[in-house]
Amino acid sequence: MTTVADDVRTWAAIDLDAIRHNIGVVRRRIGSQAEILAVVKADAYGHGATPVARTLAAETSIFGVANLKEARDVAALGTGRDIMLLSACLPAERHGAVEEKFIVTVSGAEEAAAFADCGPARINFKIDTGMGRIGCSADSALESLRAVRQMRNLEVHSISTHLPSADEDLVFTGSQLKEFAAMKNQIREIFPAAKNHALNSAGILNHHVEPGEIVRPGLMLYGASPILSMQKELRPALTWKARVAMVRDVAKGSSISYGRTFIAPERMRVAVLALGYADGFPRHVSGNGSAALLHGNHCPILGRVTMDQIVVDIAASPDVRPGDVATLVGNDGDQQITTTELAAQAGTIAWDIFTGIGQRVRRFHHDSAVN
Repeated sequence: MTTVADDVRTWAAIDLDAIRHNIGVVRRRIGSQAEILAVVKADAYGHGATPVARTLAAETSIFGVANLKEARDVAALGTGRDIMLLSACLPAERHGAVEEKFIVTVSGAEEAAAFADCGPARINFKIDTGMGRIGCSADSALESLRAVRQMRNLEVHSISTHLPSADEDLVFTGSQLKEFAAMKNQIREIFPAAKNHALNSAGILNHHVEPGEIVRPGLMLYGASPILSMQKELRPALTWKARVAMVRDVAKGSSISYGRTFIAPERMRVAVLALGYADGFPRHVSGNGSAALLHGNHCPILGRVTMDQIVVDIAASPDVRPGDVATLVGNDGDQQITTTELAAQAGTIAWDIFTGIGQRVRRFHHDSAVN
């Protein structure tokens, strides 16, 4: 395990072997033929794109990023893997993306033509079957693809769609996948060599369909399942910890934190933890039953989460001292707090928690397979 200096206030420890395990789960579910496009955008969901991409490279054909800067950062690692920009490029990003041979995502013939003007380009042509974000409408996709076929300088690497509710709405997702599958034969007549991809993490876990030529796991690589019943297959990679800055007693009737939303019902012993919402710990968990783990016990958060500090009730662990380590996400003894649990208390999702962990939170990477 990672040894962290005593003066580090809050940190995230990332187990690279857990990430390796999770991509193994992807491979077992999709079989040996489909390629894996590993989504490492947003600094690998806050886990650190550089160590994560190096760990995933052996099982990955393509890395998925959001923008040109992320693409350049991953390319600089020298893994030799293709890199796909999953979001629409800004006009100012197009020349760079083409010159550096990244695969760009386009949503129609007009956008494809703009890339063709930049030089030989590889494109992922996206079809909107229900996400309502980027992508060519399904009704006009074949017409647009025929127009793209007439353009010089373009190689259609792949055709894709996105599933907005694969973890929630099986009926709608099934209709999306059926619509996309029905278009494949017509698309192959236009671009016989183009690969197709639709399945994200929830699609991989929740839908027993042919995976296509490519799948796009994101969240599941980091050990959080969008399908709660399948969490047991994955290993959470990230543990989030903070040190106790102070321990004190507060009198009955004392108020704690901004707004005085918590009044001590009796004399209490509390600990102040050295992190807050400036570190990405969600303020919205305030008053919603959230806790930290200290000495293997759940210690409830009292009052509002503040910018740099959190107060917790340590009645369950009265021997806590300044400098001790609290766990905000992860395991302590036989107790656990998951990212999904924390997200639910904050009224958000695991993706938001991971990507919201701030710059003040030091990242430490280790590999439990070799430690």
